Amino acid sequence: MTTIAVTGHMDLTADSVPLVRAALDKLLKPYARGDLVGVSCIAAGSDSLFAEAVLAIGGRLVVVLPSQDYRQAKVKPHHAETFDRLVGAADEVLVLPHATANRQAYESANRALLERADRLVAVWNGEPPSGKGGGTADVVAEARATGLPVDLVWPVGAARRG
Repeated sequence: MTTIAVTGHMDLTADSVPLVRAALDKLLKPYARGDLVGVSCIAAGSDSLFAEAVLAIGGRLVVVLPSQDYRQAKVKPHHAETFDRLVGAADEVLVLPHATANRQAYESANRALLERADRLVAVWNGEPPSGKGGGTADVVAEARATGLPVDLVWPVGAARRG
C-alpha cells in the first residue's frame, strides 16, 4: 500500500485542467493495482483533480478538511458539487479541530497530509513561496526538508489564472 498526498495550485486556467488531469493519470497509473491511498484537502483545482484521478484507478481517498467550517466558509458554489461528491466517495474524512478556516488550519492540514504520506505530488509551477505561508511551495519545501519524495506535475501549457 502506497499513500500519496497532494498539494497544488487552486487557480488553474480552464485549458490547464485537462493537461493536469492527464499528467496525474499518467503519474498514478502504476498504482492502478488497487494499492493506492490518496490524501487530499479536495480544494478546487489540483487537489480535486488528484482525488478524482485516485478514485478513477480504484484507489482509496482520504480527505483532510482544515477546519470545522471549511465547507460553509471556503467552498465556492462552482466547486460545491465536486466537493460534496468527493467527500461522499472518501473512505475516511478527517476534520481537523480548528473552528475556522484560517492560515493555522491550512498549515495543520498540510502537516496532516505530509504525516500520512509516503510521497507527495505537487501540482506546482515551481515559483517560490508567496510569503503568506501554507501555499504549495511551502508544502513542497517542508516535504523535501523531511526527506519525503516529491513528484512535480506541471505539464507544458499549464498556467494559473490571474
